Amino acid sequence: MSLFKARDWWSTRVGEEEEFDHGCLCVANVDNNSQGTDRIIVGSYHGVLRIYNPKPVKDDAGHWSGFKPEDMLVEKSFPLPILHVEAGKFVSGTDNIQLAILHPRKLAVYSVSAVSGAVSHGNFSQLNVQYELKLQRTAFNMCYGPFGGVKGRDFFCIQSMDGTLSVYEQESFAFSRFLPGALLPGPLAYVPKTDSFITVSSSRQVESYKYQVLAVASDAKTKEESLSIKSGKRVAVDWSFNIGEAGLSIAMCSYQKAPPSIFVLGERNIFCFTEVGMLRFMMKIEYNPSCFIPYASLSEGTVNYLVGTHTNSMMVYQDTLLKWSAQLQHTPVQLKLGNFSDLKSVIVSLDEAGHLQCSYLGTDPSMMVTPTTQVREINYDEQDTEMKELQRKIKQQQHVTNVMPNISSDEDLQIIIHIPSDLDPISQTSAGEFKDEESIPSITIKIQLKAKITVQNVKVKVHVDLPIAVNNSSFFIPSIDSRSPHEVLVSFFMRNNFLPASLTTQITADYQNVSGAPRVAQAKIQLPLKLVIKPCIPVKMAVHKVTIDTNKPPVNLNDLFPDLLGENANGQALGFQFYGGPVITALASKTSQKYRLQCDVFEALWLLTNELINRLTSYNKGSGDFMCSFGGSLPMHEYFDVIDKHFELRKDGESFAEHLGQRATQFRTIQKRLLTRFKDKTPAPLSNLDTLLEGTYRQITTLAEHVDQNKQAQLMIGNSLSSATRLMNVLIKLWTNMNDGEFRILESCLSPNVNDHGDLGWEESVDGALTHLLRTCLAKNSKDQAVNPSPMTMPKDTSKLKKHIALLCDRLSKGTKLAVEQPAGVEAEEEKKDNQKKDKTKTKTKKSPRDLESRDSILDSPGNLGDAEVPTGSKFGEKKSPRSLQNGLAPMSGGSNLPPLQSGKKLAPIGKKGIHDLSAKEKLKQQVPDLDDMNESHDMNGSHDLSLANGNEIDV
Repeated sequence: MSLFKARDWWSTRVGEEEEFDHGCLCVANVDNNSQGTDRIIVGSYHGVLRIYNPKPVKDDAGHWSGFKPEDMLVEKSFPLPILHVEAGKFVSGTDNIQLAILHPRKLAVYSVSAVSGAVSHGNFSQLNVQYELKLQRTAFNMCYGPFGGVKGRDFFCIQSMDGTLSVYEQESFAFSRFLPGALLPGPLAYVPKTDSFITVSSSRQVESYKYQVLAVASDAKTKEESLSIKSGKRVAVDWSFNIGEAGLSIAMCSYQKAPPSIFVLGERNIFCFTEVGMLRFMMKIEYNPSCFIPYASLSEGTVNYLVGTHTNSMMVYQDTLLKWSAQLQHTPVQLKLGNFSDLKSVIVSLDEAGHLQCSYLGTDPSMMVTPTTQVREINYDEQDTEMKELQRKIKQQQHVTNVMPNISSDEDLQIIIHIPSDLDPISQTSAGEFKDEESIPSITIKIQLKAKITVQNVKVKVHVDLPIAVNNSSFFIPSIDSRSPHEVLVSFFMRNNFLPASLTTQITADYQNVSGAPRVAQAKIQLPLKLVIKPCIPVKMAVHKVTIDTNKPPVNLNDLFPDLLGENANGQALGFQFYGGPVITALASKTSQKYRLQCDVFEALWLLTNELINRLTSYNKGSGDFMCSFGGSLPMHEYFDVIDKHFELRKDGESFAEHLGQRATQFRTIQKRLLTRFKDKTPAPLSNLDTLLEGTYRQITTLAEHVDQNKQAQLMIGNSLSSATRLMNVLIKLWTNMNDGEFRILESCLSPNVNDHGDLGWEESVDGALTHLLRTCLAKNSKDQAVNPSPMTMPKDTSKLKKHIALLCDRLSKGTKLAVEQPAGVEAEEEKKDNQKKDKTKTKTKKSPRDLESRDSILDSPGNLGDAEVPTGSKFGEKKSPRSLQNGLAPMSGGSNLPPLQSGKKLAPIGKKGIHDLSAKEKLKQQVPDLDDMNESHDMNGSHDLSLANGNEIDV
């Protein structure tokens, strides 16, 4: 028995396949019985009225009997839908309560009376028509009350679909008024103390209208006529309050312990006003509400109310404080409170499908008597032993505590991915940037969704990174049965003509479990490399080279890349080419245990380098001491060049946006002056304003084109920067022999995720993370720790960022551990494992190129987070020549001054060379060491001559 679940006292299903909404439920003593107990009145949109008198009986097991046929007093079918039901004093001359039923074009008032049966079956109830009112407009909802301060009678106020209020003094029509600015109807309530009506208009404002103001306002036959009234009194709002969202329901409450309050239920907030429109409080809610009802004031100055949610929950609030939460069986559309013969203050709820439930909170009293416990002696030694064991487990759990919640593997929905070994025989590529789309391959995978139990509303989304695209990125499945898994086919292909930074694809499935709670299942897959790369003839010369050392004999490249073998493939040289991109050559030495990747584009080396390391690790999986290392100098200059290109595009984008704003302001100013000239009765010369307007328009069009081109270029260079950053992180890991924990910290600081859509750019976020590292775990002394972090704004240049990256490599090369604070036991255990791993592989590997002498010769300057020398082979620190206008976007000349308006002159277009400019090829070639030189300087067994013959073979 759950304490946080509404206890079912009486429930039934109202009709079959009928619809209900707010206003279809009423609880009142509609038959005026002497006991004063309430009846439940329910009207459906199908025109059926039902009146219930719940009388459940508890059996011997303590369960309530539920619905019985005699609980239904009245069931009557009407030819028109029932929009609203209310109970009040609607007939003059009597204090009895009558029932009002609102139809789209009619309002009918009935009296419910009990009639004695002719036989022994008991009494029955019947409806007697008191009067009917024909409506001129289609009704939406209504409210009632003693309008104008009348005593002992209730009048009607009916709101039509066009927002018109029609007032009926019982069976007599009084007046009809058009509310100003009304577009759509909203919730409606009456406040007796101020004699006013409260509604939420289509402009999302709570508005109050006095009854006397509506009564004395001038008549109008149409809404347009009411807006153009010049003589007489117009309808004026008493007070209004902008809530910024649509109103779902309005309730007026007045209790002895609390001041009169007006509650408004919004889509995301609950508002409470005084009767004169002053805001008492506003509460933001984190769920979707469906209905609410105030019910009491239990403490001085506060009001208690119930809120129903779309997650089948019922919240109990005291002003803004949540006092209780209970689970319902269905999502209520209306809540009421009723007093019945056996139970008082019963919560009556109705959902849109007709599930009517009477419930109460708490639990049933338990009649079980707790048996007496047996007295036994306490063994203090066993208690001490148990306490020590529990404390030891607690300490261990604290050391391995994860901030992320543990995701149970036993989920209701499981995602199974089937990736074929071959590409599609017929390419599914569409809407791409390639001229020959048929030459771009595609691969179709099968996503299988297997459910352990039936799940509802499954939304499958496929997330990919450009330039990879998918033919269908989202699917909706109404339900998945546990007996029949659902399968979806998805095709992946390259759409944009630039380098991919990642081949990882994430598939998520949002669904609802049996209880209606939202759940998410995720799966990640790695797309095959041959989707973006094809085999080609190796190239002898290249600008950029990366050499990977291993401690195992070299492996034939044909065995490592069996799926990417070309016609002239051999074991020592393979060529790969990105579709529409550069060529990468992979070389393997026969004796020196080294592998080289070379390409004319630096960032293009990332995917092949990562794939080579993964395949080497998988190939040597049987030998546990296999490891890769990087013994060359880090390609800092090449990496910094990619950073500079990305930063220049960001600056160009801001410059274009600024100039576009200036041109737009100038365009609007010219338009205003021209409009003034045209409106002037006396003709005046235009003073070339029309020519100026035309020239400004051309410049705005040109600037808009440059903005679009800049965004596309930023997307392209963003992928290149992401690839270059991933390559640098992997090289630093191999260069410093990092463990996985340190590498995760490095990737989180030197992040490969480049996002240029927000206010915070990649440069400032990475610079802030590196500054934090240099002030904490990489700090040399207290002076470094005292350096204040720079503000997270766009810098003027990238010099500071490049200095921090160089400092990071400097500190790591000198043996500093990249680790956050950990418990002493965990840190000592990880250090012990690392030492054991190093001792195990020390005798089997060559001398690491990262000895202290070479490190000290690379970088040796303490500095204050900025004064660091640059590793050998890097161009960092040298003054660069100005970039050619052809390599990037043309800067806007003249600073903030606007360029002259000339009809034939346009802004300089974006360069055609793109981000892969090879103008510095010869200069970079001198800085990249040859494999022959590396063999001479690092191989202890002698020098080896490794060269490429005829572009296809390697002679060793």
